[in-house]
Amino acid sequence: MNSYFTKIPKWIRSVYPKQIWNFSNSRKEIFLTFDDGPTPEITDWVLNTLEQFDAKATFFCIGNNIEKNPTIFKNIIKAGHSVGNHTYNHEKGWKTKNEDYLNSALKTDRIIEKLNLKPNNSKLFRPPYGKIKRSQTKLLLKKGYKIVMWSILSWDFDTSTTTNQCFNNVIKNNEQGDIIVFHDSVKAFERLQIVLPKVLEYFSDKGFVFKRIS
Repeated sequence: MNSYFTKIPKWIRSVYPKQIWNFSNSRKEIFLTFDDGPTPEITDWVLNTLEQFDAKATFFCIGNNIEKNPTIFKNIIKAGHSVGNHTYNHEKGWKTKNEDYLNSALKTDRIIEKLNLKPNNSKLFRPPYGKIKRSQTKLLLKKGYKIVMWSILSWDFDTSTTTNQCFNNVIKNNEQGDIIVFHDSVKAFERLQIVLPKVLEYFSDKGFVFKRIS
C-alpha cells in the first residue's frame, strides 16, 4: 500500500475496504489525528492548542512512548480525546513477521491496561507508515481492532515541506468527514507549531467541528 499521497485516491480506499479512511461527509466535521506520541512538551502543547478551539482529536500512540511518558498519555485521556494503538516500536508491517507485528500491538495494549485508565477507544489501530499486510489486517480485525488510515497527509514530518505547503496540503484537499494526519513528534514540531493553530482557526471560521474517532 502506498501511503505517501497527500490525498488518498479512491482506488486505494476501494482496494483496502476494511480499513477506515474517512467518515460521512454529510456534516461539517473533521477528524484530526496525531501519530507517534506521547512526546514531552510537544503533546502537551498540542493538547493546549486543541483546547483553545474546543477541538477533540485522536492520538495514535507508540507503546514505548506511553511507557516512557505515562503522565502525558493520561493527560490526553483526561482532556477527552481518543487514543489508538500505533505498535510498540513503530514497526513497519511490510518488513515485520505477522506474529511479531501482532505481539507489538498487544504489548502496547498491556501497557495501557497497566495504567488503570478507561481510554476512549483504545482498540483503534493505525499502522506506522500506513504499511500493513493483508494477513496482518486479518489478525488485528480478529482481535477486535478498528484499523484507521487517513484521507489527508499533512506532511508535517517531512523536513523539506514548508509550513505553507503543509497548511495548503490540509485546507486545499479537505472534504467533510476527512481524517487528517499530523504528528506530535520532535521531527514534525517545527511545522506543526505553525500549521496546527492556522488549521484550527481556518476550519473553525468555516463552521467545522473537530471530532475524535469513536
